[in-house]
Amino acid sequence: MTTELAQTLTAIHIPADVPASQAAAYEANLRLVTKDTGRLVLFAGDQKVEHLNDDFYGSTKTGPIAEEDADPEHLFRIAQQGVVGCFATQLGLVARYGPDYTDVPYLVKVNSKTHLIPTAQGDPRSRDWVTLEQVESLRDAGLNIVGVGYTVYPGSEFESEQMAGAAQVCYEAHRRGMLAVLWVYPRGAAVADERDPHLIAGCAGLAAALGADFCKVNYPKVATGNVAEAFRESARAAGRTRLITAGGEGTGVESFLQTLHDQIFISGAKGSATGRNIHQKPLPEALRMTQAISAITYGGWSVPDAVSVFNGDRDFVI
Repeated sequence: MTTELAQTLTAIHIPADVPASQAAAYEANLRLVTKDTGRLVLFAGDQKVEHLNDDFYGSTKTGPIAEEDADPEHLFRIAQQGVVGCFATQLGLVARYGPDYTDVPYLVKVNSKTHLIPTAQGDPRSRDWVTLEQVESLRDAGLNIVGVGYTVYPGSEFESEQMAGAAQVCYEAHRRGMLAVLWVYPRGAAVADERDPHLIAGCAGLAAALGADFCKVNYPKVATGNVAEAFRESARAAGRTRLITAGGEGTGVESFLQTLHDQIFISGAKGSATGRNIHQKPLPEALRMTQAISAITYGGWSVPDAVSVFNGDRDFVI
């Protein structure tokens, strides 16, 4: 069953660093990943590096991880068969599996690091793995490369080199008609509270200044008051850069969907970047989870309606 979308993306602000020859490609990529709504369901698979195998084998607080999640191809099956805007992972995986999944819109992660070195040992430093020319080579090979992703850690002693790298990646992506998504996480010895709402709002504004089309941040935590209301500061600080939230570790389906609904319809976020809450499930459940997330994000559905999608009582198909 095809459903009406919650809104239609009408005016598109094409950044001035997108050349006229690439404006149509940029707009097409934006409309594709947002399903013409301005909102994004980013399916995140970059944890293959960031969290090594912790997210793909064994158990979590909510139960066992699906056996098929041990195989990287599980991610590509979800990306192809599910309802997502794009699939983000490292170039090596896209190059290896992409030829069998050519219709998936890919977002290539340019820099990455593991979680093995704790902040107590050293501030985070995520170095570039690939160039934009190398990313573009996948597009030349026939894969649907819609954009690139880059992580910045404000507060790290290495923040200046990371911000410079992010600014260049955003610029070079735009020159190629690609989208740029920044993962922005305040982290390091200088950061007292990574989930402070005011600090996260500052990170959203930083992403806008760096030229990002989308900014992925962690959802804040508050001691008192409504966290969704507090998160509005971040959505406003992002301006024309669309704010999306990290899905976080696995949690209950209804609780996850309620939080997502609040982030979009109370805070003003423009979607989410979800990995574990999708791929740790068996394939049929993972596919229904993408439908449920998209029902809220793209369709504007209520939480009960989205839960019914996950339960298999109805479909959300675009």
